[in-house]
Amino acid sequence: MVPHDRSQTASIPEQLFVREQTRRHFFGNAGLGIGSLGLAHLLSDGQFTSAAVTKPGTPGVPQTGHFPARAKRVIYLFMAGGPSQLELFDYKPKLQQMDGQVIPASYVENKRFAFIKKDAKLLGTRRQFLRWGDSGQQISSLLPQLGSIADDVAIVRTVKTEVFNHGPAKLFMNTGFNRFGRPSMGSWVTYGLGSPSGNLPGFVVLHSGPRGPRGGTPLWGNGFLPSRYQGVPFLNGADPILNLSSPGGIDREGQGQFIRAVNRLNALRLRQVGDPEISTRIGTYEMAYRMQSSAPALMDLSGESKHTLGDYGVDPAKASFARNCLLARRLVERGTRFVQLYHTDWDHHGNPGTNLGKPLDQRCAEIDRATTALVKDLKQRGLLEDTLVIWGGEFGRTPQGEPRDTLGRDHHIESYSMWMAGGGVKGGTTVGETDELGYYAVKDKVHVHDLQATVLHLLGLDHLKLTYRFQGRDFRLTDVGGEVVEKLLA
Repeated sequence: MVPHDRSQTASIPEQLFVREQTRRHFFGNAGLGIGSLGLAHLLSDGQFTSAAVTKPGTPGVPQTGHFPARAKRVIYLFMAGGPSQLELFDYKPKLQQMDGQVIPASYVENKRFAFIKKDAKLLGTRRQFLRWGDSGQQISSLLPQLGSIADDVAIVRTVKTEVFNHGPAKLFMNTGFNRFGRPSMGSWVTYGLGSPSGNLPGFVVLHSGPRGPRGGTPLWGNGFLPSRYQGVPFLNGADPILNLSSPGGIDREGQGQFIRAVNRLNALRLRQVGDPEISTRIGTYEMAYRMQSSAPALMDLSGESKHTLGDYGVDPAKASFARNCLLARRLVERGTRFVQLYHTDWDHHGNPGTNLGKPLDQRCAEIDRATTALVKDLKQRGLLEDTLVIWGGEFGRTPQGEPRDTLGRDHHIESYSMWMAGGGVKGGTTVGETDELGYYAVKDKVHVHDLQATVLHLLGLDHLKLTYRFQGRDFRLTDVGGEVVEKLLA
């Protein structure tokens, strides 16, 4: 605290000096206090409150988009590890016929793989495919619940990426670039549109599965964008964010007084140097203060009906992908702009525990009921029409099998499957075709940058105009490529 006897008698410059020195001491030597009080949230009267929605007039940063949006929010279900499109969405009778034969050399000339050799043998799927809905979408029997909403879903069978290792491939899918340092898709979206919610972050990340996704925090990082646009990971349990609760002995009023004091110090520095990160810090403290009540309320599922919990397959006391799907719905209801769920592990190479047998069955059982319930729930509540739901991983799996103990496939970047629903997407549509072995796209190839451009387009953002100048260059999510996939649009 500023010594009262000195600040009251000192001149104005001396008062500023004392306050600044005290601030440096406060942040330099008393950082533990800030950490224990959590992300904390500032100023109850809103004097220096950062805007929930990006301020208009900033170059490349529209308030409401470049054109009318079909989607207002995104729920991205990221299946980390690379789900096999050949077991789930892209049935190939010819691959069945050639099961056990060496793949023709013309397919693999000048190609690199993560594990298999060029003379690897083809592997036909052991799974049954069925036609679903009025649209006749072809979906594996492993996903019967998804089949029941086939007419709401658009399947893209020809997604093309450029990286076959997990970490870089996840970065490419999320940031448009395969190395660290670029903003994630959720960061770009909240940078472009802001967030309607003043009580919860605009970009929230939820995890489930046996481990976190390879690539870690850069997958939802802000890169060179202001840090206010980074994703906020939520933990499972009543306290979803570490250090959010006030320490023992500090009541709500005391916490508010602390926040006001921190805000005044930050505001003083902001006026002196004009660093936008100080404004971000102010907004972060304010958000955290509000989240001390809003976050526990979000995580409390006691108000959800038994019918809803049953539809999702949620046990309120247990962490799960199903629980995260329900939380995603609750988040978008409360104004969160971009929610991303990571579920591991879909990396089925063929080792015990990571193969295309029971481990794949288990992954599908974990997600099928919940993803379907999410889409149906959003639709029943009138939210699906302006909520974009995305499902997919960082790459697919090869038509060739791996020579391991059990059935498995290597990483495949030439063509794999994803699906989208809601938010201006043409349901019941299948975009793209692959060759008879499911190796290459032969019609309507969709590059990762095309997919990213389409997501932004549905949100009312022109991927060519949503830019940020950094180190003398205008950067964008789609790097130097990307075209909107018109066939996906309703």
